[in-house]
Amino acid sequence: MASTLGDNFSLLSPKQQELVKMLLDNGQEHVFRDWPGPGVDDDKKKAFIDQVTRLDSSYPGGLQAYIKNAKQLLADSKAGKNPFDGFTPSVPTGETLTFADENFIKYEEAGVQEAQKAAFVLVAGGLGERLGYSGIKVALPVETTTGTCFLQHYIEYILALQEASSQGKNQTQIPFVIMTSDDTHGRTLELLESNSYFGMQPKQVTLLKQEKVACLEDNDARLALDPQNKYQIQTKPHGHGDVHSLLYSSGILKVWNDAGLKWVLFFQDTNGLLFKAIPSALGVSATKQYHVNSLAVPRKAKEAIGGITKLTHSDGRSMVINVEYNQLDPLLRASGYPDGDVNAENGYSPFPGNINQLILELGPYIEELSRTGGAIKEFVNPKYKDASKNEFKSSTRLECMMQDYPKTLPPSARVGFTVMDAWLAYAPVKNNAEDAAKVPKGNPYHSATSGEMSIYRANSRILKQVGVQVADPVVQVLNGQEVEVWPRITWKPKWGLTYSRIKSKVRGKSSISQRSTLAIKGQNIFIENLSLDGALIIDAVDNAEVNASGSVQNKGWTLETVDHKDSKEPEVLRIRGFKFNKVDQLEAKYTEPGKFTLKP
Repeated sequence: MASTLGDNFSLLSPKQQELVKMLLDNGQEHVFRDWPGPGVDDDKKKAFIDQVTRLDSSYPGGLQAYIKNAKQLLADSKAGKNPFDGFTPSVPTGETLTFADENFIKYEEAGVQEAQKAAFVLVAGGLGERLGYSGIKVALPVETTTGTCFLQHYIEYILALQEASSQGKNQTQIPFVIMTSDDTHGRTLELLESNSYFGMQPKQVTLLKQEKVACLEDNDARLALDPQNKYQIQTKPHGHGDVHSLLYSSGILKVWNDAGLKWVLFFQDTNGLLFKAIPSALGVSATKQYHVNSLAVPRKAKEAIGGITKLTHSDGRSMVINVEYNQLDPLLRASGYPDGDVNAENGYSPFPGNINQLILELGPYIEELSRTGGAIKEFVNPKYKDASKNEFKSSTRLECMMQDYPKTLPPSARVGFTVMDAWLAYAPVKNNAEDAAKVPKGNPYHSATSGEMSIYRANSRILKQVGVQVADPVVQVLNGQEVEVWPRITWKPKWGLTYSRIKSKVRGKSSISQRSTLAIKGQNIFIENLSLDGALIIDAVDNAEVNASGSVQNKGWTLETVDHKDSKEPEVLRIRGFKFNKVDQLEAKYTEPGKFTLKP
């Protein structure tokens, strides 16, 4: 058994010997093949065994399960097996919301009530390299009018929900978990600590670090050694599906359950519009009693975004799941829909676009994870050298996605979706300037440029809806992308948490010109018969009530273009293609409680 190791076997503890035997039993003799006898490189050997122990303990079922799953998935991949064989697609049931109508308002208010029974989970394992930004993605500004970063933006929304849902009673602290990786853990902690957790209590926030998984060098799932170091296994990220096993193994779900929580909301790191959709979607979950609720946006047929689909197997199994766009069309064609994925009368595909934000009911979630240990159905994506599929160009690994959680659920599980307009709910920042400029006209850019402009568009449209005369946007090309430039309107989450709240703070007839900037930093700021042509910043403590009215006119802030290749400018501006020149503004600050009128 231990012959490959020779006398090195005696260096190991009984527990380590068990682990080594397991590797040898599972076709991994090669990792020990070139080991010299005891007394040479013993420290490196010990480090190798420590790494194997870590890889074993961080995967549900250990390395033995990982290797077994890998062999099966690699065999299926080589054989070209279709994961959807035997399944027929159909349109699942869900709720489609129209912003500001009676139904939307009802769900939004219900969601605010439910928020005190919710916990939030942010998957933030990524760096901004793909965007042309060297920091962690959650440190990027959502918009550059106020410079608020994504992490602050998310925390302020959770705190606003916390306050609104407790309605003057003792505030229940809403727990917030951030899944980090080796790449982001230290920097995420530093961002929180250096900003006093953006107003949260440090004990409200839990960081769970995701470990990487072993790489595989061939179809036999042999573990890939680092070419530079024979005492190290190559590792790569396993994907954000790890969030489920981390939550399960940390024991935090039980703590939440014992505290009477009912919902867990999962979201990704750079969608600045998401929380405009959270209250109403949570209201849908509570009203419809969904075990799983996927947030979605209308999608055009064949658009490059996964579609939420019901799949029914010939053996009776069924599931509601995200199907990637390049798989959905052929699946439909193979199932008796000759035209594949086509738009319905309303101009959109009947399969809504998945935006990777999930709301799970905690009780059924714990039940399911107790059964699976948090393991999520994986996939493998080897890059083969040639058509024989016998060899890989480079090592591969198993991956899993957070949104594949429903794949193991029983048919009795209530799995639904909530569709909201993309202008309200979805503006992810994931493409760099060069890639975004190549996106076909009319398709979303999903860049830092479009992400920021989407915030202004949504806020402008919301104020229009409550009766403010907001000027139409102008179209400008920034970083090679044609975008609508609306007035630069921003507000703190506690000011504009829901549609009803915004409506209650806007009175009379107000107007905002296209070149204007309006930043509302405070809870009790009322806009009444205000005419704005320029820049206005209102900053007030919570118990200062400010009534802003009259005519504000100044030179304002001008928008200037920035070349994304201009190394004299900071990265956060280069990836946007513009910056603000703060020529002139009216800035009103209220640091004391009381009632105030802002009249220029």
